Amino acid sequence: MNSDVRVYLAEDGADAERIDALTGYLRQELRQLDVRDVSALRGGAPPPGTRGFDVAAVGALLVTLGESAVALSGVVTTIRAWLGRGAGTRRTVRIEIGGDVLELSEATASDQDRLVALFVSRHTGTGGGS
Repeated sequence: MNSDVRVYLAEDGADAERIDALTGYLRQELRQLDVRDVSALRGGAPPPGTRGFDVAAVGALLVTLGESAVALSGVVTTIRAWLGRGAGTRRTVRIEIGGDVLELSEATASDQDRLVALFVSRHTGTGGGS
């Protein structure tokens, strides 16, 4: 299992200060999980091939997982909860592990469940993908 997870956050209409605050809130939540570290990724442009990400308004985190296979699932669950608290504001989250990408924004809860299960299973060896 690759232990580095890159997380890119965006919110429609948010300025750099707002994105920085949102990134800080999510970072605090992720640090409460069974992970080795959560640090800010500074500088640089948004990830290649992204749609819906404004260069000036992207927050990025690097989550270093431990040896636990459930850590990734916890990280994704926490990110989805954060995404759902957007209070009507369109938020987008891009999660990358070793070049594999999961982008969540306006998908239905059932579509997100299916996509997340496939993504997590690819990186934890838990099977379950169809």
